[in-house]
Amino acid sequence: MIETIILVVFVLGYLAIAFEHTLKLDKLIPALIMMAVMWGLISYIDLTVFEIDSKNKELITEKLKYILMYFLGHTAEILVFLIGAMTIVETIDFFNGFATIKRLIKTKSKVKILWIICSLAFVLSAIIDNLTATIVLITILQKLVTDKNLKLWYAGMIIVAANAGGAWSPIGDITTTMLWIGNKVSIGALIKFLIIPSLVCMILPTFIASKYKVFQGEIQPPETNYTENPFGSKILIIGLFSIVFVPIFKIITDLPPYVGMMLSLAVVSIIAESFNAKLAGPSDGHHSPIHHALTKIEMPSILFFLGILMAVGALEALGIVFGVGQWLVSTFENVDWVLFGGLDIVVFVLGFLSAAIDNVPLVAASMGMFGEAIDNPLWHGIAYAAGTGGSMVIIGSAAGVVAMGMEKIDFMWYLKKIAFLAFVGYLAGFLVFILLRDYVLM
Repeated sequence: MIETIILVVFVLGYLAIAFEHTLKLDKLIPALIMMAVMWGLISYIDLTVFEIDSKNKELITEKLKYILMYFLGHTAEILVFLIGAMTIVETIDFFNGFATIKRLIKTKSKVKILWIICSLAFVLSAIIDNLTATIVLITILQKLVTDKNLKLWYAGMIIVAANAGGAWSPIGDITTTMLWIGNKVSIGALIKFLIIPSLVCMILPTFIASKYKVFQGEIQPPETNYTENPFGSKILIIGLFSIVFVPIFKIITDLPPYVGMMLSLAVVSIIAESFNAKLAGPSDGHHSPIHHALTKIEMPSILFFLGILMAVGALEALGIVFGVGQWLVSTFENVDWVLFGGLDIVVFVLGFLSAAIDNVPLVAASMGMFGEAIDNPLWHGIAYAAGTGGSMVIIGSAAGVVAMGMEKIDFMWYLKKIAFLAFVGYLAGFLVFILLRDYVLM
């Protein structure tokens, strides 16, 4: 009975987020309420998720604390990483570093800018992960485009391209990283199986969008009301290299990415303070660029992230996510269609589920359900589906959530304007993956 109520709370909270503009309620409010109520209800359940069963109320409380800390720990890793990445990006912006990239984009054509931004999102997300790439590119976008509606369209396409780019790289998306660390995929095979489907997933939606009226004509360049900063180009290069260092640090130390991000932030902070001291005159007050950057961080986005991830964690703690995965396998495993076997259908549906529920617990559940050997095409299919399927709903991926916060993108606007493009790309890429697997790479 309580499990049903918890599911109802999740659905109601999800709908409140979707219709935030109609309700005139900031999305972080239903997200935080949903999280607190769901975990409050769980406190009345004697959970057996970790094979602990006791009628002693004190022990149950301790068990819940452990479970809650487990999910809060995983959520905090993402939030701390996000804060570090945002601070580095805002520090670059403090020195007008993104003006360097803006100058390189000389064209005023909306279509050409669309292709440039989507291509950058695809490549950068494979190197610095889709979440950080989205933060960087939307910051650049804010310097490049003044029209609000056009910015929303560009931001939506950045989400699609960044998620596609993250799917074929072992460090491009948290789910592909999970599969790589879990010895389910190797780097070479992951790239071989997924780089072409991921390219299709990015190129086809971008091509269709380029025909839309909103991308016809030229942009109106924003007025530049700031002076050239002598350290702008330097801090841009240092900042981007510091972000690229994060996955390298992870590979070397096997520590979570947020540790490397904090080290990168510390190094960038030292250099930024040094640059700023050189800029300040003898009588000038010393305004810390890091303090300034921290005031620019979107705290509502951070809290929204906290609410959403912890709410999904509640579903995972109850075993609902794992149960859905088992039901899919038992329902479709014996189905055999023209190109699709039963497991192909399960993987395909997994992409849709990752749009509604966080893809991390879905992939974690699939890793526990399937026993296939390393580099079995099943794992590459899961990497593609979980990485790109989340683009169909704006809160279906970390990139989408952070873009939603940075550009104030409405849930329903994204569903009406971008979801179809994301679906077309996802479907086309999945079909290409099946064809490559069965007829080219077999």
